[in-house]
Amino acid sequence: MTTFPTTWHHDVLTLGIDVGGTGLKAAVVNSQGVMVGGRVKVPTPYPCPPTLLTSSLVALTAPLRGYHRVSVGFPGLVRHGIVLEVPAFTRREYGGPTDADLAQQWDGFPLADALAHAFDLPTTVVNDADMQGAAVIDGRGVEFVMTLGTGVGTALFYDGALLPHFDLSHGPFRKGMSTDIALGEARRKKIGTKRWRPDVHQAISNFHDMLFFDRIYVGGGNAQRLEPSDIGPRGVIVPNTAGILGGVRIWDMAGR
Repeated sequence: MTTFPTTWHHDVLTLGIDVGGTGLKAAVVNSQGVMVGGRVKVPTPYPCPPTLLTSSLVALTAPLRGYHRVSVGFPGLVRHGIVLEVPAFTRREYGGPTDADLAQQWDGFPLADALAHAFDLPTTVVNDADMQGAAVIDGRGVEFVMTLGTGVGTALFYDGALLPHFDLSHGPFRKGMSTDIALGEARRKKIGTKRWRPDVHQAISNFHDMLFFDRIYVGGGNAQRLEPSDIGPRGVIVPNTAGILGGVRIWDMAGR
């Protein structure tokens, strides 16, 4: 397991990487959470075993310079930098069926250590919803994050502390579908955004019944398809850049 420094200089620069089911994005971010220079982006390759993702991220970020550490938001269940599950990358093509060989390659893969070795820098890997949430929460009460993209990510914070990650969207929604499937990009395309938006509203209501959150932040590429009425009075629609900008605060939370 990768170990991290306990303190950082006030002008530390972080390479923030947002790994998505359709795109890989990265930028250098200063200690105030502001991007330094431009953002780089490429399509996510398929099939995408661990070795290809690692080399793709190194190639993507080759033009970026001067950073001291790396933060990666990953679309799967990660604990201590080890991948336990990643639905998107266990498919040989985007939205396709699960491939047993890819699933085996990703199961238990030490992604944080692999990337720390590839970049030769301290590296932390968290779920992408955790990283988005780190950028936008205000640190008061129970704050819930839901990201809408290829699938559905979730993160939970209490008084500014990141709680252990659970893939809450894998629970049942209706008609044999999980929330991850019901609100995922493949089903949105199938039923259309007009029919998909009420399902988002219902899922948020379901999560509130379980969590009694004080605030919900909805991010990811498909969040921009929603109206404020879809997420309710406790909700905030956040920009997709949060998936990179959260790479700064996630280090402070990891230290806690």
